[in-house]
Amino acid sequence: FWMQLILNAAWSIIFFGLKNPTLALVDILALWVGIVLTIKSFSKINKLAAYLLYPYFAWVTFATILNLAVVLLNS
Repeated sequence: FWMQLILNAAWSIIFFGLKNPTLALVDILALWVGIVLTIKSFSKINKLAAYLLYPYFAWVTFATILNLAVVLLNS
């Protein structure tokens, strides 16, 4: 949980504050992997807990695609 919170907060700072979309992409990819691992872990214990993370996963996936688009359009 804490690692995801830190990565999520860091993304805004990196993308908007430092204006570094490439580093922000690395950050959000790490966050995405963390969410996938959390969902897998939660699904073994409580399926509902895993399902409740799906909207968050969808949002981070969408944000990752947008971040990738910014990187590609600026290269």
